[in-house]
Amino acid sequence: MHRYQILLEYVGTGYYGWQFQKNNITVQGTIQKILTKILKEEIKLHGSGRTDANVHAIEQSAHFDVKNKIVNLKKFLNTLNFFLNKKLISVIKINKKTPNFHARFSAKKRIYKYLIYNRVSSPSINRDRGWHIKKKLNLELIKKASLFLKGTHDLSVFRASNCSALSPVKTIDYLKIKENKNIIEIQIKSKSFLKQQVRSIVGCLKYVGEKKWSISRFKRIVKSKNRNLCAPPAPGAGLYLEKVIY
Repeated sequence: MHRYQILLEYVGTGYYGWQFQKNNITVQGTIQKILTKILKEEIKLHGSGRTDANVHAIEQSAHFDVKNKIVNLKKFLNTLNFFLNKKLISVIKINKKTPNFHARFSAKKRIYKYLIYNRVSSPSINRDRGWHIKKKLNLELIKKASLFLKGTHDLSVFRASNCSALSPVKTIDYLKIKENKNIIEIQIKSKSFLKQQVRSIVGCLKYVGEKKWSISRFKRIVKSKNRNLCAPPAPGAGLYLEKVIY
């Protein structure tokens, strides 16, 4: 068997997330079907992690095994993209890997970013590529509250009820927030994430930015570990898997 890694980008709008589902259109399922067609054998694709419905990827990582070696990687890449591009999926790069490489378990860090369009008018060109919030958010309050999340914490408050992670304890390496022309970008780096963790964090920080919550209340809610106290998660359309680091 020969193992290959692919780096890909995709628009998550209209997909029921990354993970294969028998009765729904997913990113993994779409790529697997086309790989199986091109390589003429049943292919199972393994991603670095799952993205939820409508979540995008700038550089998702995945791997697959195939019986016969792919002789011309450039030609194969072009063929793959011929079928995928019309589905708003693009394979950026393909690499030959050793059998001990695993897209998920070999990953050392993952970076996600979330985009908020903080202006009165809703985006047209970037529709479904971010969260449109009309009310002006207080960026300084958001930044101050976010500092509390850096480091190792029990993040049960940000964890979806159907999350399969073994532990709610996660270490956030950094949480960077910046604004440019009414676009707020929240970038988070960690080894791994709980299901809905980033979207839940953004939803809570929005409450701080709207002054619905004080920073001290935000801290108390995080410490409570009570999911029921969490603000509504931010929409999937604003979330991007930005990079997987090996």
